[in-house]
Amino acid sequence: MTLIYAGLSLGAVYALVAIGYNIVFVASRSFNFAQAQLMMIGAFVAYTGHVTLGLPAIVVVALAMVVVMLVAAILERVAVRPVADHQTQLITTLGFGTVLTGLAQLIWGSQPLDVPFFGAKEAMTLFGGRLYSFELGLIVLSVVLVAVIHLYNRRMMSGLAIVAMSQDDEAAVLRGINVRKLAFAAFAITGLLAGLMGFFIGPKTFAVATLGSALALKGFVALAIGGFGSFYGGLVGGFVVGLVEEHAARYLGSEFSNLSVFLILILVLMLRPTGLFGQTQERTV
Repeated sequence: MTLIYAGLSLGAVYALVAIGYNIVFVASRSFNFAQAQLMMIGAFVAYTGHVTLGLPAIVVVALAMVVVMLVAAILERVAVRPVADHQTQLITTLGFGTVLTGLAQLIWGSQPLDVPFFGAKEAMTLFGGRLYSFELGLIVLSVVLVAVIHLYNRRMMSGLAIVAMSQDDEAAVLRGINVRKLAFAAFAITGLLAGLMGFFIGPKTFAVATLGSALALKGFVALAIGGFGSFYGGLVGGFVVGLVEEHAARYLGSEFSNLSVFLILILVLMLRPTGLFGQTQERTV
């Protein structure tokens, strides 16, 4: 069970990246490849609030969420809105993420920083396995976040509008939906969530400038396995990646962990190209 808990908590980190990808994808049919770097900034802000400033945990969470939300808003204005083509947005968001990585190295350095967690520091025993409180927090956070997003998209008017945009943005405009405003809100929300996620992933991954690039690839793999546009798919895909990576490292060796993940990705895409929960959309013209 200890190995399973380790895989689920690591997979929750990848799932959280995939969820951020999906929020922007559903709202604007584009990808924000700086999402992982936003979470990295959240982890650094959490470290600064905890260690440097000595702030209470609730204040650190609020600070990380606000700072990263502002960074995400700047990202949308600078790297997304001026570019109309979605394929070009892949390059501009990737470039913005690279800039964030460079800024993180300048401000916080290149050494990993230990981000404290407000919960118990000792490992707990659960169903015969051992895990830390921040690992349990990551798993719970990812599951609860997906459930909340699902309910929001089904019950709230703005959530229904975003779903309508994902299916046909031209028809949504004709129905009076402010597509540009909702797309901007999606980026701001991903920044808000990335700040919250950074508070939880920091104790697991440490705050380090290379964190963004490491999470971006695995988060995209989790998204591809689960299916583009499916939040439950991103959650399951993240757990699959984390479990495969941990078990491969344990029984085959650490050099086979990445190889095993990509073999699973190829197998899933061969059997189901849209991912486990993805759906092929047909449009009549």
